Amino acid sequence: MAQHHAPSGHERIETSNFLMIVLILLTVAVGGLVEIVPLFFQRSTTQPVEGLKPYTALQVAGRDIYVREGCYNCHSQMIRPFRAETLRYGPYSVAGEFVYDHPFQWGSKRTGPDLARVGGKYSDEWHRLHLVNPRDLVPESNMPAYPWLQRNAVDGDGLPVRMKALRLLGAPYSDDEIAKAPEEVKGKTEMEALIAYLQVLGTARK
Repeated sequence: MAQHHAPSGHERIETSNFLMIVLILLTVAVGGLVEIVPLFFQRSTTQPVEGLKPYTALQVAGRDIYVREGCYNCHSQMIRPFRAETLRYGPYSVAGEFVYDHPFQWGSKRTGPDLARVGGKYSDEWHRLHLVNPRDLVPESNMPAYPWLQRNAVDGDGLPVRMKALRLLGAPYSDDEIAKAPEEVKGKTEMEALIAYLQVLGTARK
């Protein structure tokens, strides 16, 4: 008569779904802690690069419009350290460039080009024309047009609350800068705000 032996060692793990799941989760958790936690204490990942400034009130509004319109779905903002990318876009991205970005806009899909260093590359008028109708400048573009941005005024009333939230996350805004935010964007269109945001991207580290 055949005798059944109790599994032991690896066999016990491999024959128990519950034990396998627990050990996999434990391994992933420990690995994550070892890899990720030290980054919270490294100066290179927590301190701004030289020359980096927090967004102005108009740029904060423009960034919110960028997120609202879903620009991050087609444009990344992270240049990887590969020769092909640095030749096309410029110096690769480093963590210190994004310490004031909450949430960051690194992205992973590039239906359109990376925008990490688009600041200063084109004129304000070029951006305006491109946003109104991309195909006027790039005939093969599949980017949608955003003509309503020219008509919509920036909502300045909500800016102080948003800037206070950014200050809690590390952006060094003063009470005076926050209080003056609505006045700074008064009379500005969403088009102007978005262009102001695009024109500052990557300018701290060219």
